[in-house]
Order: sequence, then C-alpha cells, then structure tokens
Amino acid sequence: MTQPAHRRKRYWNEPTMGWWERAYVFEVVRGLLITGGVFTANLWKWITGRKGALTTYYPEEIRADYAAGNRGKHVLTQRTDGRPQCVACNLCATVCPARCIEIDAAFDANDPAHPKYPLRFEIDYSRCVFCGLCVEACPEDAIRMVPETPGLPSFDRERMWLSREELLGWKPQQDVAKPYPAADVGKGVQ
Repeated sequence: MTQPAHRRKRYWNEPTMGWWERAYVFEVVRGLLITGGVFTANLWKWITGRKGALTTYYPEEIRADYAAGNRGKHVLTQRTDGRPQCVACNLCATVCPARCIEIDAAFDANDPAHPKYPLRFEIDYSRCVFCGLCVEACPEDAIRMVPETPGLPSFDRERMWLSREELLGWKPQQDVAKPYPAADVGKGVQ
C-alpha cells in the first residue's frame, strides 16, 4: 500500500501570482537590472578611488564597515593561577537560546574559596547565535566575547566545538571584575 502524499496546508492569505510574475522573464530582467546597477556603482567607486566594493584580505584585515556591536568569539577568563574563573553555575548554559553551551562541574575540596569548577566547558559554534546573553548572565565575569572570530567557519562540525582549553588559551584574559582570593592549598576544608 502506498503512502498518501503529504498535502501542504493552504492558508487564507496565501499570495497569488499574476500573469506578470508567472512569466518569469520580466522578473529575470528586473533582477539583472538590479545586479547590473550595483555592479556599475561599485565599478565607478573603484575607478574614482572612493570606498566601494574593495576586497578585504581576511584574517589579516578586518572590514572597515564591521558592526560596532559585533560580539565575536567567546573567551574564558583566568584566575591568577591559570585556572578558569568559571564556578560552573550553569547560568550561561541556562540562558542560552540556542542551547549550545555544555558544562560538566567538578569539585576541588582543597580550594575552599572556589571549590566548584568546570571539568568540561564546550560551546558548539555551529549552533551559537552570538547573542551575548551568556556574557550578561555570568555572575563571575568568567566568559567574555572578543570581536575577532578566527577560523570559525568550517565544513566539519566536530571542529566547531570549542573546548575549555581553547576558550582559555586563545587571547587569555585575567583582568576579571570579581577576583577571588588566593587559594590556601595546604589547609584544605575545615
């Protein structure tokens, strides 16, 4: 027995094409006119030496018209001993709309000032929408975003997962807003 074909739902306000749109020739000509106009304008800007469609040699150069509000890549801040500032509270993972942050917490009984730390902190950049909510939600100033985005586009999804070591090691930052006291390793928990 064959499966019935899936029928697409019909909406009451569905647009209908007139004979002008159904001919497609006029729309193709309209598209060519728009493309030709943009090409001619950019060519004229290039000939006269003004800023136009000039090539930016990424990653050596950053586009001049890059958005001022660009958030870029995530960076985990470090404590003075090089460990992550993160206390694995999972607020960043909770507030993330794309659900792309994964944290596994661990416990260090020898460090009473900050016994909880992230054993695994990973961000899936194939799903991240770069909204910055994780940075705003972090109570410890442990995660930041810097404007540069080196090597993020990839054809391999496995390379799009950045681990704790990569987030700590790339452009390390130690100027945290909420520094912790140095841990007394010899005392332990009392």
